[in-house]
Amino acid sequence: MNVAQTTDRTVVKTKSGTRHFTKSADTFTNNKYSISLQESEKRFTFEHMSARIAAITMVRGGEPFLAKWIRWYGSLLGPGHLYIFFDGEDQVPPPCTAHCNVRVVPRVEGNVARGDRGRAGLLSSFAATLLRSYDFVIGTDIDEFLCPDPSTGLDLVQYLSALDRKGSKSFSALGCDVVQRMPEEGPMDWSKPMLGQRSHALLSTRYTKASILCAPLKWGSGFHRVKGHNFHIAKDLYLFHFGCSDAALQNVRLSDSDLASRGWSRHLGKRQRLFGLVAGMQPRSWESGTALARRLQSAIRPPWAWNKPSMLGLRMLVSIPERFFGLF
Repeated sequence: MNVAQTTDRTVVKTKSGTRHFTKSADTFTNNKYSISLQESEKRFTFEHMSARIAAITMVRGGEPFLAKWIRWYGSLLGPGHLYIFFDGEDQVPPPCTAHCNVRVVPRVEGNVARGDRGRAGLLSSFAATLLRSYDFVIGTDIDEFLCPDPSTGLDLVQYLSALDRKGSKSFSALGCDVVQRMPEEGPMDWSKPMLGQRSHALLSTRYTKASILCAPLKWGSGFHRVKGHNFHIAKDLYLFHFGCSDAALQNVRLSDSDLASRGWSRHLGKRQRLFGLVAGMQPRSWESGTALARRLQSAIRPPWAWNKPSMLGLRMLVSIPERFFGLF
């Protein structure tokens, strides 16, 4: 099925310069799939030195986040450096993916845990292929958005370009789980930026993910860790997760029979309880909360998972500063 057509030569202008690339065939092999891809071989010219960065994700469905994911990462990297896998041959990529690298693959079968492992394996194999041409590969779900603190004056490309990669194979951002705080925050207007409509986040070890690779590694399920390696939480870098940012959307998911058939009901029920939890919490300031969370998560590891962060069960709600509003 041909789902993405691009020309042999494309020029993409981004904040970090003008990028020229041509197409060439490549193949990567996963335990279950051997997929022939038209991988881009990049030939870059820049106004200044910049890292070569790709972003990858895997999606089934996608509304309302996929268009926002493409808009955010595409505005920074160029849509030709976004790689989107659709999980299932019944999926039809929407028009917003037209200028991205898109592949529809056989559905990764199994319950929540088995399906997540299968997707992680496929994307890890593909990231290893991309790292022949890129300095970094970003892997996130479609409701996750990476950014440096705007107070740094850097966008994501500039921030990653300035990182000291010596001795490092991956980087993590501090996880911020954006949850609708009712009753003060109403339903999300998906036609507008999400931050600003939502102004609170739980500082969550679950979303402090090893999302950024600079060497071939194997992601754990959901990008939560890299197998066999510790991780480094980069200063001033944040991952905003919006999966629980709208109670109405969460209710739709709870009634989704496809998700229920694959064992998602328990997870979605736990997420549903966050709305009540957040409504009763007193938020801390961003500066004090993120500083404490970063120290704890950098120092503490649970004994059963030494390559995952821990905060010893501490939950912190912070107020998101206005300087982040409108980013995505």
